Amino acid sequence: MEKVNTTERLAELRKLMQERQIDVYMVPSEDSHQSEYIAPCDARRAFISGFTGSAGYAVITHEKAALSTDGRYFNQAEQQLDSNWQLLKQGLQDVPTIQEWTADQVAGGKVVGVDPSVVTAADARKLADKIKKKGGEYKAVDENLIDAVWGKSRPARPSEKVQVQPLEYAGKSFTDKIEELRKELEKKKALGFIVSMLDEIAWLYNLRGSDIPYNPVFFSYAVVTPTTAILYVDDSKLSQEVKDHLGDKITLKPYDAIFDDVAALSNETFQATTETTEKKKFLTSTRASWALNKALGGEERVDEVRSPVGDVKAIKNEVELEGMRQCHIRDGAALSEYFAWLEDQLINKGAKLDEVDGADKLESIRAKKDLFRGLSFDTISSTGANAAIIHYKPEKGACSAIDPKAIYLCDSGGQYQDGTTDTTRTMHFGEPTEMEKTAYTLVLKGNIALERVRFPKGTTGFALDAVARQFLWAEGLDYRHGTGHGVGSFLNVHEGPIGIGTRVQYSEVSLSVGNVVSDEPGYYEDGKFGIRIENMIMVKEVETKHKFGDKPYLGFERVTLTPHCRKLVDMSLLTDDEKNFINEYHQEVWNKTSNFFQNDPLTTAWLKRETAPY
Repeated sequence: MEKVNTTERLAELRKLMQERQIDVYMVPSEDSHQSEYIAPCDARRAFISGFTGSAGYAVITHEKAALSTDGRYFNQAEQQLDSNWQLLKQGLQDVPTIQEWTADQVAGGKVVGVDPSVVTAADARKLADKIKKKGGEYKAVDENLIDAVWGKSRPARPSEKVQVQPLEYAGKSFTDKIEELRKELEKKKALGFIVSMLDEIAWLYNLRGSDIPYNPVFFSYAVVTPTTAILYVDDSKLSQEVKDHLGDKITLKPYDAIFDDVAALSNETFQATTETTEKKKFLTSTRASWALNKALGGEERVDEVRSPVGDVKAIKNEVELEGMRQCHIRDGAALSEYFAWLEDQLINKGAKLDEVDGADKLESIRAKKDLFRGLSFDTISSTGANAAIIHYKPEKGACSAIDPKAIYLCDSGGQYQDGTTDTTRTMHFGEPTEMEKTAYTLVLKGNIALERVRFPKGTTGFALDAVARQFLWAEGLDYRHGTGHGVGSFLNVHEGPIGIGTRVQYSEVSLSVGNVVSDEPGYYEDGKFGIRIENMIMVKEVETKHKFGDKPYLGFERVTLTPHCRKLVDMSLLTDDEKNFINEYHQEVWNKTSNFFQNDPLTTAWLKRETAPY
């Protein structure tokens, strides 16, 4: 992870700021749709700072530059930021948030500028209040100054073709989904809903794309009212098959027409309702941009709500759940084949392989599986100290050789037409230290505990987070990332609104039958090793002896199918119950995946050994 010299870029940006009378300029990570993962053309924060992690916020004044990121990326940011930058380690004691740091720069009436298309309206209001109290002004700057600095070297906007997601994998027609949304609009007495999140649009219309690496989405907006449904997407992306799929029920308009259209629509409907006693409004997601909110006419005409599309999308239907089960069988088989191959190469053949060689081999194995459509994120193939970098990305020429005498952490996933996978396994091909075995076993115990927990309907992922951390906490250990995130169905590998962790939003939405979420506790020692164990689990209703308060009780169904690492387990730390649970799991792995290796004695022998009873 080499540092980028940002001196010249910052100088050009500051010149533009001075010309436009801006004292402080803010650069978030997200694009105009608040996407977590973005197209290369929208990687503005990475361009100006040199830090390439998926989460972070940059702020530049005429004298200083600061970048804030969370615990997943502390190590990476320290390696990538040059001396022009101050790193704000989000969440640590006495470290200001990026908003606090920004507000501290505005004394004397200074102006803070931001592109309103890349921040949410809610965040803009909060920050504007903070800045105003400090004597400054928060200003929307419609021209993105980073794009101006980037110039001709900025990557082009993607123009990939949109594909139909067939009903046999979607499980519900897009016309049914739109009708359900209209019923929700009727309940809320709303004029319509502006859909701005890309995965929500893809899900709503049963379409998929490839505009953003690893995320099967396409640049678009959508507007649904009680009588109309409009999809804003460039016509060049649409094949005749897609147009036939949408039929005459959906109006198609150019992507860039959204802002003028919603402004005209808002004015027209607002005028039509001025004489009525009941003022109806449009709905936008709380994740919609400040620019979109402004085009609609602001708070007087808009209600920001948690997206009704996002809520329904997160509750998978039976077809989607079965797709998740099936794709994880194929994906689990791919992982077992990879780990068997890697061990043989390192130990028996003495091969010299680096982390990218490993990641490439795993992708080639996955690519042979039915319905494979690509990876779901950059493979984290990390050896030794690199495994302590939570979101490590190896790069050829700058990565490490895989050391058979050290921890090897592999966090990877695939996009299949019937589902999305995300699995982490931590392996050791030599003799682990006692600390490595202890830490691994405590993480494994937490992974099992969360998978087995039962809880009343209405429980949130915020409430369950401690279940996975309890064994680490008992030893004074912990990890700086969430315990679980929602997962899409052939969509984004990180999907809201549910998750398991201490983020405030995870306390707002309870877990529901049909949610798919990861279970991934870990432990990391900077400069030494990292451990993470991740399975995908699906929320289901369970039977309990009692039902306090007449509430249904819920639990999890595990779908990930590849073994844990025997060498790293300290058997003395496991209860008999936990051993039995692991044995049952490994038997399931064998039963469901061994048939893939009928002509592969190497993987068969490896799988038989790794799934043998404790």
